[in-house]
Amino acid sequence: MPEGYKVDVEKAVGHKSKPERLSCNRRDHLLYALGVGVSEDELKYLYELHPDFSVLPSYPLVMGLKGDSSDVNLFKDRAGGGGPTPGIPPYDPNKIVHGEQSLEVITPWPVTGGSFIAEKTCTGVYDKGSGMVIEQTVDLYGEQDKKHYCRMVGKSFVRGYGGWNGPKGPKATSYMPPQRPFDAKHVFATTPKQALAYRLSGDYNPLHADPNIATAVGFPKPILHGLCTYGACVHGIVKELANNDPTRFKSIEARFASPVFPGETIEIFMWKVDSKEPGTQGVIFAAKAKERDVVVVNNGYVVLHKESQPSKL
Repeated sequence: MPEGYKVDVEKAVGHKSKPERLSCNRRDHLLYALGVGVSEDELKYLYELHPDFSVLPSYPLVMGLKGDSSDVNLFKDRAGGGGPTPGIPPYDPNKIVHGEQSLEVITPWPVTGGSFIAEKTCTGVYDKGSGMVIEQTVDLYGEQDKKHYCRMVGKSFVRGYGGWNGPKGPKATSYMPPQRPFDAKHVFATTPKQALAYRLSGDYNPLHADPNIATAVGFPKPILHGLCTYGACVHGIVKELANNDPTRFKSIEARFASPVFPGETIEIFMWKVDSKEPGTQGVIFAAKAKERDVVVVNNGYVVLHKESQPSKL
């Protein structure tokens, strides 16, 4: 940590960035589905004229970096969207690691896309000793219909910026897989070009494309976007445990445990558990890179709406 580095937590927490306009269309939805590994036998996500054309419920997670344009952008500009947070001194963006992410669907995402307003709030800054955790909550609203579509909470770990005697943060909920065989499994066989395809959804971080940048920060080659694996988890759980009905997806939270390299096989294991919310099913999940036998996503928990039962009347 740089000498004298100190966060003013009271200034930072609660700060709301300037609302930002974001947009997407059906083409973006199709490209995202391809990027997270949807196969050709699931045309409902890949063909806009399919009678049951649908959007994967994790799509909103790419909106912040994509912005309001369908063109490529500079990652460093988009990553700092909303400007600096008062109370948090400047830090090296190359030290940022995406630690945890959640998504709660409040209104089903419109299949045609549209224009949305993102409202971002800093909801936590924590001192973890070896680094700093910054928690940002983003609410997406329809620009025209004013509907609240979703809430996303991301936690970024900034390596080397801890030790300023700040709050440690609340203890995280633990979602340990039950000691029994899994209930379902989904396999995402990534290709060597997976990151190059996924980045077209809006995350143009050079770390996922440029070998020189990857080696400069300590990786042997470009890594897959964590949110690509995350989207594949959402798709797999909806497919395996919700009859591939994306409207049954309610929420997800998970931790990124280790990077994935394009070309690896990701195995997603799922266990059905009781949910505290009436009318819903809880799912604990974890994802593993098969070839290296390394857990890449853990502490995963999804809430699904139970299938509605036909009336007996």
